[in-house]
Amino acid sequence: MKNFPLSRIAAALLFATSPLVYAQQAEQQSQDVDEVIEVVGDPSQQPVAAPDEQNVKGLFGNSQSIVDIPRAVTALDEAILRQAKINDLHDLKRVTGNAYGASGFGTPSLPTFRGMLGEIFEAGMRRQAGNNGLGFPLSFNAFGQIDVVKGAPPVMLGTTQRVGGFVNLHPKEPSLDNSFGHLTLNVGEWQKRRVQWDYSTPIDSKQALRVSLEALDQDSFYDYAGQQSQDLLLAYKRQPDANSEWNLALEYYNVEWTDNAGINRPTQALIDDGLYITGQGVQPNGSTVPGPGAVISPTGQVKIDRSTVLTDPKDINEGETLLLHSTYETQWNSHVDFINRTYYQYLTREGINQNSFVEIIDGAHTLENRSEWHIDTGSVIGVNVRYNDVLGYSQFTTEADLPSDLTGTLQQRRIPLTAEQKARLVQLRSGLYVSPGGQYDVNNDGVGDYSLSDTTDSISWQAGLFGQHKWDISERFWITLGGRLDYYWVKAQDPLPPQGVKAAEDTYSDWLSAYSGAVFYRPIPALTFYTSAYKNDSTSNSMAGGNVLNADNMIDPQNFKTENSLYEVGMKYAPDGSHWYVDAVLFDQTRSLRNRDGSNSGIASQGAELQLSYNNESLWWRSAASYNDVHYDNSAASQDVRQVADAFDNSRPDIIAGTGVGAPSFTSFPASNNRVQGIPRWQLSSALGYQLGEHWSIGGNAIYTDSYPLDFLQTVMIRDQINLNAFVAYRFMGNNAEVRLDVFNVTDEENWSPVFEGGYFGSTLVFPELPRRAELSVTYRF
Repeated sequence: MKNFPLSRIAAALLFATSPLVYAQQAEQQSQDVDEVIEVVGDPSQQPVAAPDEQNVKGLFGNSQSIVDIPRAVTALDEAILRQAKINDLHDLKRVTGNAYGASGFGTPSLPTFRGMLGEIFEAGMRRQAGNNGLGFPLSFNAFGQIDVVKGAPPVMLGTTQRVGGFVNLHPKEPSLDNSFGHLTLNVGEWQKRRVQWDYSTPIDSKQALRVSLEALDQDSFYDYAGQQSQDLLLAYKRQPDANSEWNLALEYYNVEWTDNAGINRPTQALIDDGLYITGQGVQPNGSTVPGPGAVISPTGQVKIDRSTVLTDPKDINEGETLLLHSTYETQWNSHVDFINRTYYQYLTREGINQNSFVEIIDGAHTLENRSEWHIDTGSVIGVNVRYNDVLGYSQFTTEADLPSDLTGTLQQRRIPLTAEQKARLVQLRSGLYVSPGGQYDVNNDGVGDYSLSDTTDSISWQAGLFGQHKWDISERFWITLGGRLDYYWVKAQDPLPPQGVKAAEDTYSDWLSAYSGAVFYRPIPALTFYTSAYKNDSTSNSMAGGNVLNADNMIDPQNFKTENSLYEVGMKYAPDGSHWYVDAVLFDQTRSLRNRDGSNSGIASQGAELQLSYNNESLWWRSAASYNDVHYDNSAASQDVRQVADAFDNSRPDIIAGTGVGAPSFTSFPASNNRVQGIPRWQLSSALGYQLGEHWSIGGNAIYTDSYPLDFLQTVMIRDQINLNAFVAYRFMGNNAEVRLDVFNVTDEENWSPVFEGGYFGSTLVFPELPRRAELSVTYRF
């Protein structure tokens, strides 16, 4: 890794290893408490647990069953992650409702719930991820459980940028009881090759180690696309006595991937019949290089191959990240448990595309420490400190997607910068230009001379206090109230000012708050009703959680204390001894969406969700149904161009009634309550696995989404879509070996999805989902 500062590593290790002091002290104690129960054997080979049998740790309190949590929650253990083939964030929609999202330029780096972007947490700490959905790939190699929660994170977890929901990734843990491991090889179409080696072993009766290694090398159905990555997890467990435990997880991830913008010119004819309008756009100055205001004279309409997308063999997208997680927990006395969590992440990214898009994270460092005191009444108090340092460079002001004819040459989609464009940027390296991190009037004409994006050198500190208390009114009725107050301090400066000017910089500070309340009623042991309310302030950040300067060289106050709300009424049914679990929820939530130009739009979402599950010795089954009405909350919206017809003239009305406005031509729509584009209202999903006998098992999953608009004006609709996946597996060698065949998109549907959350590119781009494909997996356990 380049420029990796030893001082920050030392600070992270100091925080992370501080539990050793507690652990050594705890070894001297001899209190009698129940020992932690360990799962014996490879957790991925245990039967899929029923939802009410799975605990959620470190989110709403200490370890809790999902029936005691007043929110829509889905817990996915290692067994169901493997059975349902959940390998990325988009796969979550197979086993939970309201999880449909945009393609994220072919690489989902953030989850989407209830039509809103969500966050990623790991071991209860917020992890750095993408920039508004365009970001860093994610490997699931390091994780043994994923908790899916709808709505903003609770008071324990702190303020965030995205509040649609979140996933909490639990790092794999070693076992103190026995050794186990597996080796898995995957091969699939388009030369997919993946190997995973996972091994856990006790060191002695109080210590254990687990190593999980994954390597992926694959080409792609899409032109000029692929991914190569390596992920390594080292997990250590120490249990000095029966009332203390320390878990340490260190993950390193290195990846090269493709920024895939899908197919441009998304007309209804493209969605319905795969027909693409040909012809290169021409700028007002006569240039055929894709640029602002270009107009296309259609030359024809052809059936386009769905693999022909806006990629380029010269594009560069690569990055690496190192994560350190430490969780130390001990029982102070018979009434209080203490937990200390420490998280450190280092991240770099190099994104340089031939369409002139640049995003370079030269180094992002995040360090967070949280101490929690859990009282046996179900209450918790705590303190939290978070530090974030980002140095990054960005350039997206000269992108132009609609003018490029995908059926032409690669040269026709490349955007070499003109001298005039370079003059509004600054040179980072030889031949590479990015936006400065501030605005400057060099020629003194009263107008800024530069094009701004997300370039920044920023530091932020966040310190918070939180508490949550539970009142048991009776055995059947109880209330919880929680609150949090954070002080947020930010400094941002221009890391690359134009020659001869002083770098712009600014500081800003604010107080952010969060409040929650929930009422539970359990008329019988199997049935729980709840209602919950949550209000919080969130932030609006740029890449890697950094902060940028506006055109006035000030940090925009509207990026702080953005108000969000959530109201839920729910029911959870989990009869003791039954194979069934059911939950249902009605919700109403609001949030603020950061637009690509840096502004914010209010979004409101109302709907309902239903989850059903059934488990017995040979069958597991999960189904979910959701309805979601997502609309602008009397708020403005924006798109890359008003409608796709604006990119064309009217010379071929038999193909398209073009308006000749030109594209890109940034369009801001006035405040409205219009439906948010790119999100279906109805989503149905079902997944199951069935053990036919000692050796054979079968299963699969199906997803349905109803028709929805791709663009703000609803001129183009993505029709009703289904996706069906199936598998068959055979175990042998005493069940230590398994061969599994998966077929995805069994019916070979030609499905589509948006490429970007929030609909900014809704009239410009659409993503063709993968066709039918097969994958073979061979696993040996030892």
